[in-house]
Amino acid sequence: MKRVVSLLLFFVLVLNVEAWAKSSIFEEIFKVKKTELTATETTNKNTDQEAVNLALKLSKAFAQVAKKAGPAVVFVQVEKVVVQRGPVMEPFPFGSPFDFFGNDFFERFFRERFPRKYRQMGAGSGFIISPDGYILTNNHVVANADKVKVKLADGREFNAKVIGTDPASDVAVIKINAKNLPVLPLGDSDKIQVGEWVLAIGNPFGLTQTVTVGVISAKGRSGMGITDYEDFIQTDAAINPGNSGGPLVNLKGEAIGMNTAIFTRSGGYMGIGFAIPINMVKVITKQLIEKGKVVRGWLGVVIQDLNEDLAKSFGLERPEGALITEVAENSPAEKAGLKRGDIIVKYDGKPVKNVAELRTMVALTPPGTKVKIVVMRNGKPKELEVTIGTQPQGLSIITGQDEFLKKLGLEVQPLTPDLAQQLGYGVNEGVVITGVAPDSPAAMAGLRPGMLIEEVNHRRVHNLKEFAEAIAPSRRTGRVLFLVRDKEFRRYVSIRLK
Repeated sequence: MKRVVSLLLFFVLVLNVEAWAKSSIFEEIFKVKKTELTATETTNKNTDQEAVNLALKLSKAFAQVAKKAGPAVVFVQVEKVVVQRGPVMEPFPFGSPFDFFGNDFFERFFRERFPRKYRQMGAGSGFIISPDGYILTNNHVVANADKVKVKLADGREFNAKVIGTDPASDVAVIKINAKNLPVLPLGDSDKIQVGEWVLAIGNPFGLTQTVTVGVISAKGRSGMGITDYEDFIQTDAAINPGNSGGPLVNLKGEAIGMNTAIFTRSGGYMGIGFAIPINMVKVITKQLIEKGKVVRGWLGVVIQDLNEDLAKSFGLERPEGALITEVAENSPAEKAGLKRGDIIVKYDGKPVKNVAELRTMVALTPPGTKVKIVVMRNGKPKELEVTIGTQPQGLSIITGQDEFLKKLGLEVQPLTPDLAQQLGYGVNEGVVITGVAPDSPAAMAGLRPGMLIEEVNHRRVHNLKEFAEAIAPSRRTGRVLFLVRDKEFRRYVSIRLK
């Protein structure tokens, strides 16, 4: 009996030890798993907190930049006297006694004899670049203004003087009489990268000191038709009417661009805005302050962009560069040995992608500067040295970018051998129309792309240089007479700008 009891006690003890052991093992296993789970949760929490901290740092950076740059951003208000030629009489309640002449007669009669003047108000932005009151803004903000007022971020108001304007780049410099003003440092727009954060600061719709945030969406935008010289920075930072002339600022608190235009179908922000690179602004600003005008460099060539077919025809792998279609006599280009058919691929050590880029490079080069140019000639690179000249007044029309041509709604280019063959004309017979804006004076006169201009103001023209010389008087009078040819038929076309 004792033996049986002893065996039972032994088995109970073994079972208890085994149960204890199993319990301890499970507890250990559970403890390990619980520890692993806790570590994972902790890691996730740490990662989430790091992300929040990073976002907070970025948000704080934006706030610091806005605080630093804001005091140097100003509100620019302009006043213009506008003359409107139109009816000064209220509509007749029972019909006009001039109805038998028609409305056109009535409108013309009163437009010519009773001009009406009224004051037009406008507004934009600007930023201070010197403690003694020099301010940068857009030309289109202050152009033809009778009065310019500037309101500082601290509420003070000053009358401003227009120091100089440059319509070709849309840059203007104004000045107020003040001292110890906050200044916005100017950065280096050549070093910016697509994807960098930027802030646009200005006064959209008159809402002063408005800050928006975005990134640099693209660089080197051209061919927009906004200005003659285009090399825009594109951004998605919200820009609206009233932001014009304000700065585009990097996270260092430096202005790397001047906000100037938006792409829109509604009149407001649609995610695409454009700023003038600050390095271009610097060059123009210096001349405006020192001389009151801008003197641009001149090469003396007519150039066109390359497409894939043209690139292959000239032995290039990619359609990059500027193809020379004409070299002006006694120009810097001719003296340096540049020839028709050369493709400029490098200018002063920088690659040339297209016509707009080359035009801007040349225009910003001080006259008298010696520059090395690399061209592709007969499929081989050739380096030439050219001394940049001074751009003659009125010669910008040769590039098709003249303001008078824009008002006419007309684009022209030289008659190259390829174009002459396609259109059925002979080489050097005139200047070909390559574009006509819808509803423009040129379109209303019946001009169409493909027509050949043989005479301008009774003067025979064979190339763009002669075209520029012949049309120069029309820029003053607002009238021009063309002899145009469409295949075998010729006719005179007279256009008058109102």
